[in-house]
Amino acid sequence: MQNIEIDRIDIRLLGILQSNGRISNLELAEAIKLSPAQTLRRHRRLEEMGVIKGYDTRLDAQRLGFSVVAFVHVTMERGHIRDLSNFKGLVAELAQIQECFSVTGDIDYVLKVVARDLKALSDFLLDTLMRIPGVSAVKSSVCLDEIKCTSAVPLQALA
Repeated sequence: MQNIEIDRIDIRLLGILQSNGRISNLELAEAIKLSPAQTLRRHRRLEEMGVIKGYDTRLDAQRLGFSVVAFVHVTMERGHIRDLSNFKGLVAELAQIQECFSVTGDIDYVLKVVARDLKALSDFLLDTLMRIPGVSAVKSSVCLDEIKCTSAVPLQALA
């Protein structure tokens, strides 16, 4: 992984975009005290370098009827290396899975899953996740309350 050269102005620009991705270039330029042209150049450079991965809209899953959030620990069968690409491909296609991490320890993956209710979660775990080739065990923990949910990077640590 390469180190990316960014300066204090880039960090300010990223901080503003991280909290308001819909800000106009003119407003962004005023906030970081650069011309709109310089601001746009910096913004595009950060996108091209892959520092800015994309833009999305965060929806309120609960308001849309997805009342259950679960963290699912997946253990693969020994010698599961042949099933990894299949597993990753299926995980990428399953809309209920919001996040998937390969982890160290006794489990192989941690998934963040949303479902309309406990029955829908149970059906997903039993009828979909447990049927993926190579999956040997699944354990889930249902979230009781969301305390903090962010994708913000701690930019102050770069300064």
